Amino acid sequence: MSNGAHLDCVVIGYNELPFARYETLLRQYGEESEAYRDLKFSFINFGDKKLNYVGLLNHVLELAGHGNGVGMRPFESGDIPNLAAVYLTNFLRKRGHHTKYINLFQYEKDRLAEFLAEDPYCVAITTTFYVLNFPVTEMVEFIRSHNPKVKIIVGGPLIANHARNYQGDELKSAFDDMGADIYVIEGQGEIALSQIIQCLKENGDLSKIPNIAYSENRALHRTPPVLENSSLDENRIDWLDFNQDNLGRTLQTRTARSCAFNCSFCNYPTRAGKLTLAGIDTLEEEFDSMYALGNTKNVVFIDDTFNVPLPRFKEICRLMIRKNYNFDWFSYFRCSNSDEEAIDLMAQSGCKGVFLGIESGSPHILKLMTKAATIEKYADGMKLLRQHDILTFGSFIVGFPGETDATVKETGDFIKDNKPDYWRAQMWYCEPGTPIEKRRDEFGISGEGFVWQHNTMDSLEAMDHIDKLFLTINESTWLPQWSFDFWIIPYLKGRGISFQQFKEFMAVAHKMLEMEIAFVPPAQKSKAQQEYLQSMVTMASGWRNVV
Repeated sequence: MSNGAHLDCVVIGYNELPFARYETLLRQYGEESEAYRDLKFSFINFGDKKLNYVGLLNHVLELAGHGNGVGMRPFESGDIPNLAAVYLTNFLRKRGHHTKYINLFQYEKDRLAEFLAEDPYCVAITTTFYVLNFPVTEMVEFIRSHNPKVKIIVGGPLIANHARNYQGDELKSAFDDMGADIYVIEGQGEIALSQIIQCLKENGDLSKIPNIAYSENRALHRTPPVLENSSLDENRIDWLDFNQDNLGRTLQTRTARSCAFNCSFCNYPTRAGKLTLAGIDTLEEEFDSMYALGNTKNVVFIDDTFNVPLPRFKEICRLMIRKNYNFDWFSYFRCSNSDEEAIDLMAQSGCKGVFLGIESGSPHILKLMTKAATIEKYADGMKLLRQHDILTFGSFIVGFPGETDATVKETGDFIKDNKPDYWRAQMWYCEPGTPIEKRRDEFGISGEGFVWQHNTMDSLEAMDHIDKLFLTINESTWLPQWSFDFWIIPYLKGRGISFQQFKEFMAVAHKMLEMEIAFVPPAQKSKAQQEYLQSMVTMASGWRNVV
């Protein structure tokens, strides 16, 4: 890291809009719209209040005496180090750029204002989780209000999607709506970012930097594309370099870039390129630095295909066993690329939970999705995981082209028979740029995003099916998407909430959510809500280790 007096770059991780604002925004599309119905699976109505699950948990803990009055800070969605921000900061520091980062924009505005007062050359905004411009637009407006001169750079999946879906004036309009100065258009982009910073330091010529777009004289200029291929081994994160940042007990990392598969509903491999793996020695050095922090209790591996290839995965597990790091870990997991030895090694090395992108319980739909998996392999894998006390979360998609009433029933039957600890079903999102897009005529696909139809189903029918699945499946507990995804479990564990306590909380929350999805007369609903809330408060009163 550079120790120079001048701050070169500020990297911003994530901007999650306050839930009340987000709910109001989606409600403008209509309470019966697909987008709003999808959101309804993530919050509870309390009179004129709408609490997402993080808000509900904070409310319960405050009533139980764990609130700010006794020194406990509220829980926040995403309150673990944002990997994109940490990785970019690490990458830039290694190249001599004095860089600081902001983890959560909504909660660190004062800190960002202090950084902007140092007059950095630029601010870099990542867009890993955005599908719309407004989270970026809000940050740009804040930055401009505190430092009109600083250059604002935006990169990541949102920019890549715009560049793929729009051309000419449409692309310029999408970028103008954000209001930034420079846009990085590359699946990786960190090399381009480093070059931009050096160019700004030297007052150089942006046109000589590949993979970017920038406005000049009211025109949008794009430079030629050049494939980036940064080495994961050369750019591993040294977590000790971030020790002063109060990282907390739960960290995220990755051991690979891109995905080994090509599911027809996903464009990630297209954006990220060929699967690239970090070496085992590199991982050992990074794990060592996590361990040396002295406070790391949980590690989340965000690799889409952590257990691919299988021999390497087993080697990683054996490394963690041999080094006895003593942290628990969580990851995505593909049952189709596993065996009993792998799951045994997982348990020995500290695995406590896995995200299973099962997507469908129908063999026909899995084939159309090119999932390279069978329901039998999923079922066998989940059985072994359960035997080794590894939590399972099953994620499903409803409404993919070819979906019918019969295939949805197969999905429901699969969930009931195999009983993942937690589950969620989401409507298929018709996203341009995914492989299925090439088969629009074959399946009669029209529309995009949340609103679509094809030969066998439309988006409103898909939402009806999700309602029915939710209300009829009692063998597994629903885990919402907005602010309370599977990765909330290691975060809450790091804050002192045990798996059993989480399970008990979620069981009651599930009953409360049922009253939102099914019609319950207001008086009956209000009475039941108070009873459920009181049971939660009683439960939380006994939680002794929450921090």
